[in-house]
Amino acid sequence: MAKKGIKQKKYSGEFKISVIMDMREHHLNYHETVRKYELGNDQTGGARMMLQRWERIYLEEGAEGLMKERRGRASSAGGTKKGRPPKLDKKVEEDLIAENQRLRMEIEYLKKLDALVQKREQEEAKKQQ
Repeated sequence: MAKKGIKQKKYSGEFKISVIMDMREHHLNYHETVRKYELGNDQTGGARMMLQRWERIYLEEGAEGLMKERRGRASSAGGTKKGRPPKLDKKVEEDLIAENQRLRMEIEYLKKLDALVQKREQEEAKKQQ
């Protein structure tokens, strides 16, 4: 977050892509890239963190990811709602709880069955000796 009264710079998606591509092609580190493109004061590390964020977005989402505007709150109209996911329908939630309980019982049953089979195998091994 910028200090009060200081306006943040806004970089275009094309600029971000060109910076990341140049950094990767010429094997520049973050400090060298900040100096080359005069991205800000590198003493605080904010410009390096910005470059790291751009590179992460580029690697995860590709060049299209750098074209998206990511500042500010996400709007519910844009489909990128942040925060707690919506609650499930009551019927769906009950079905999931029932399935979870059934699966836990099945796991317990299989554990007991496995223990009985191993015990029987051990007893048969003792009889053969």
